[in-house]
Amino acid sequence: MADSSMDIVSKVDRQEADNALGQAAKELATRFDFKGTETTIEWKGELGVEISSSTEDRAKAALEVFREKLIKRGVSLKSFNAGDPRVSGKDYKINGEFKAGISQEQAKKIGKIIRDEGPKNVKTQVQGEELRVTGKSRDDLQAVQQLLSESDLDFAVQYTNYR
Repeated sequence: MADSSMDIVSKVDRQEADNALGQAAKELATRFDFKGTETTIEWKGELGVEISSSTEDRAKAALEVFREKLIKRGVSLKSFNAGDPRVSGKDYKINGEFKAGISQEQAKKIGKIIRDEGPKNVKTQVQGEELRVTGKSRDDLQAVQQLLSESDLDFAVQYTNYR
């Protein structure tokens, strides 16, 4: 029987993030406490988000609304980094960005966790911005998934190409 494998990746479901942004924009347009503050949220590039408001407090509140929508849509907050509010003309702006891909250090960290605490007959291999995990049985791969979900990683991981 052939070995089972899966890929560990860190990516954002762009459609879900877009839905969360749309819901947040709609809520900002209709909520009473945002009336007259000219608060907006929009995409800046492929993975960037910009929040703009006339007051710093409303900009921070808009960021919280967006984070709530991300949670409801199942997008991990570990994959979204937001900066501090900064003054831009007469507005306050907050720039945020979604992180995608697993860096070499993160891949090494995951590999070390799997080697130290995971099943003994599981191998890991870095492939660009993802990590391939190979094992004799699917049970071993599920044990790795359980191990990583219990680990306190500072980035979001998903599992793809489960064979």
